[in-house]
Amino acid sequence: MLQEIAGLGFTWVELSHGIRITLVPGILRAVEEGVVKVASCHNFCPLPSGVMHAAPNLYMPSSRDARERDMWLRQSKRTIDFAHQVGAAKVVVHLGAVEFFWFNPARKIEAYFAGRTPAAEEPAKDEAYGRLLAKALAKLRARMPPYWENTRQGLVELAGYAGQKQVKLGFENRERFEELPLDADHAELLAWLAKPAVCGYWHDAGHAQIKQNLGLLDHREHLGKNAPNAIGFHLHDVNAAGHDHQPIGSGKIDFNMVSSFWRPEHTLVIELNPRLTVDEVLASKRHVEDLVAQRFG
Repeated sequence: MLQEIAGLGFTWVELSHGIRITLVPGILRAVEEGVVKVASCHNFCPLPSGVMHAAPNLYMPSSRDARERDMWLRQSKRTIDFAHQVGAAKVVVHLGAVEFFWFNPARKIEAYFAGRTPAAEEPAKDEAYGRLLAKALAKLRARMPPYWENTRQGLVELAGYAGQKQVKLGFENRERFEELPLDADHAELLAWLAKPAVCGYWHDAGHAQIKQNLGLLDHREHLGKNAPNAIGFHLHDVNAAGHDHQPIGSGKIDFNMVSSFWRPEHTLVIELNPRLTVDEVLASKRHVEDLVAQRFG
């Protein structure tokens, strides 16, 4: 796997939440032999024994079930251990979600978009949608406190462990309505943890575009607010149908805008759908290399 990636001209990789335990011996051998270097890992990596598919939300730190929270902490520490072992400086982490048993307000938002025609007014200009969105957000905020408190308390211990291992945690912005942190809460969380050497913001460009399409944020404004705390980026495009992990430069994202926030210490990860062709992967690589050259010379 890593030899194939190196053959495409990549010298650094992120090890994802799709890494099965059976792949670990080969990964360790490739790192030892210098086939590639590992910039970051994405929790959970490697996957727990017996899990054979990508599962970044297998366990939630926000869960009301103490056993699930304990498994999240154990497996997250295991990812940190693995990152330390392969020399990765950063670990990307998901922070759970608010759970709704019957009346998830996201369903009304989904129904709104399902009933739209191509000629329909933009959501941002639709007053009825604005009211629907405000109601949905109010319901989400009202139900959020116990889930958010569970996440925060779990992060206190995880951040301490990451500091011991000299690994930095990147808290990723999410694409689903009910996932945590809510988009307005990233900076507040990092200020509350007060561990800038250990914790930072991880910007997923595709997720931000999806949220912009829903009228939940302005991509540029959101990135501007969180750029001071940013430590890395997941880079992929979003097509007209709203599907992400598409070739960079093929969709709706303004990557000139996104790249204006890059700094030399950031980790830039090209995160594409595995169904894309080799040519599309290489085109995305060239696009990012051109943006890096324009940004840094």
